[in-house]
Amino acid sequence: MNRKKNITFDDIAKYTNFSKTTISRYFNNPDSLTLKNQEIIAQALVDLDYKENKVARILASGKTEFIGIVIPFLHNHYHLEMLTQILLTYEQFGYKFLVFIGNGEKETERQYIDELLAYKIEGLLILSFTIPSRELADLPIPIVTIEREDKYVSSVNTDNYMGGVQATSLLAKHGCDILIHLNTHTSPSIPSYGRIKGFLDLCEEKHLNQRVIYKDIGTEYETMKKNMGEILDEIEAEYSGMKKGIFVSNDTNANVLLNLLIRKYGRLPDDYYIVGFDDSPISREAVMSISTVGQQIDKIAFEAVSLLVEQMNERKKRRPTPLTEPVHKVVTPVLLRRETTEH
Repeated sequence: MNRKKNITFDDIAKYTNFSKTTISRYFNNPDSLTLKNQEIIAQALVDLDYKENKVARILASGKTEFIGIVIPFLHNHYHLEMLTQILLTYEQFGYKFLVFIGNGEKETERQYIDELLAYKIEGLLILSFTIPSRELADLPIPIVTIEREDKYVSSVNTDNYMGGVQATSLLAKHGCDILIHLNTHTSPSIPSYGRIKGFLDLCEEKHLNQRVIYKDIGTEYETMKKNMGEILDEIEAEYSGMKKGIFVSNDTNANVLLNLLIRKYGRLPDDYYIVGFDDSPISREAVMSISTVGQQIDKIAFEAVSLLVEQMNERKKRRPTPLTEPVHKVVTPVLLRRETTEH
């Protein structure tokens, strides 16, 4: 088979009557050229059927078109879906991703970040909550975080407070005798604390009988089932005969609770109403679809990558204007009513 000749900078220069230096500037610093000259070179690339040598460009410019991701784990359906949606932004932005899964150990995750920096990533997305934002802000590349402490770095988060109010309002409308929120102990500096605050504030405003149960459910399924089983036993003992509205901090744990109830009773009892949080796939695919507060995960992922790319592109300008303070974007959640509150 005949192989097409690789088009070089020299070929492009001859075709456009520009110097090789000008062609190089087009690829590595396009803002240094006039818009007209950029358009001439861009058309030449089409005419010549130019296929870019990515390795050569990386070596020449030091720009890898890679974004690093540190994500805490993938057992939670929310994080799995968020990672999926982030990876799908390649079609829009053209950046590739290097992913590390954290383990909750600061030193290990610092090593992960050092490894990513060694690969010359241009930006970093952080979903892991281990390393404080003050430390992340000192890194030499743009940072955007998702759903974690973010005082010193840019971020994209759900309006967790609104979500907490939405979930609690739905349960209250069913005339529940007791409203229960299941969550872990969460610092007010963490965006997801808004779920607890929204729950408590609405209950206080409406004078609703409420309780927050704080417990780390765990990450392994058997551990999650054991811990959630202990919570369920406690709820059944203390609130027997009462209509119970349970707002669970995420869909993964809400599904565990739902499974335990169905295994015990063969169905979701009439005195239980369940709302999760995330709108991860498990909420739709569970044995009964779970009412949930949808985080619009696809929108959060897109906004996070978009915000990061804006900062990375700014750094490529001849006279970049760095951010004077972090940018914090908030995405409105959407309440989704499904079978666990419609029986």
